[in-house]
Amino acid sequence: MARKHRPQRSCVVCREKKDKRALTRLVVIDERLQVDVTGKAKGRGAYLCADSACWKAAQSSMGAALRRDLDADDREYLRQMTPS
Repeated sequence: MARKHRPQRSCVVCREKKDKRALTRLVVIDERLQVDVTGKAKGRGAYLCADSACWKAAQSSMGAALRRDLDADDREYLRQMTPS
């Protein structure tokens, strides 16, 4: 029996490759940073792993991956969403 293809993505901070479903996709929709629960939302997206250190680092470095500057609201959103 053939194995089903499992899409791989990389965390934008630690660069570790994992199954797409094991990562959280963040996307900018209507000028607001949001978690993409479907994984299919339109717009420039970036993936983060579940490591809280990656989420904390993303507060200052994720703007490049999303091709926009993160404002204070975006950074606060990331702080609130950071896994414990």
